[in-house]
Amino acid sequence: MKTTLLSLVCCGMLFFSAPLLAQTTDSAPIEYSEQVPAPEPGKNALFLRGANWVENRFAFGPTTGFRKDAATGEVRVTGTSKVTPVTASGKDQDYTVRFEFVFRCTEQGYNYSVGSFRCVTDPENPTATVPLDEYISQLAQERSNSRTHNDRRVRAQATALASEIAMSFRSYMNSMPVTDDSTVGLPAADGR
Repeated sequence: MKTTLLSLVCCGMLFFSAPLLAQTTDSAPIEYSEQVPAPEPGKNALFLRGANWVENRFAFGPTTGFRKDAATGEVRVTGTSKVTPVTASGKDQDYTVRFEFVFRCTEQGYNYSVGSFRCVTDPENPTATVPLDEYISQLAQERSNSRTHNDRRVRAQATALASEIAMSFRSYMNSMPVTDDSTVGLPAADGR
């Protein structure tokens, strides 16, 4: 009796449940942003640190549109990378993508974002770009997409790129040097 009832319940759940998809189509824009509280070194030190990373350690070039403004605490740069969909025959096909990295700081901390991804779909005309989300939609409409899954492939590559940039920047910002090491190793002022 128990096994029959359990079997009926399981069959009913399978019959009436909605089909689940392992991977769904994600329409959210590809971006990464984070707000980081940093009460210590202050706006000027944060700005210098962020600008230094963009000028000397930003590894996603060639870059364009580098701007820094100490008064507003903002640093911007447009970086370049690649995404690699595959052709219907299974060969890799590189496309250039451009994205914006924006860093802003205040006395209370900083925020940064990686976004505004655009794809160069015509290598003969590198100034003509389309938003990456639009390019991914075009890939999803292709007849060979059921085999190549280029829409998911390109979205995953761009998402990984945004995460990689963010991790690199955050790691650099977290390794800020100590501003005053004259008290290292000395007992606290209250005797503890």
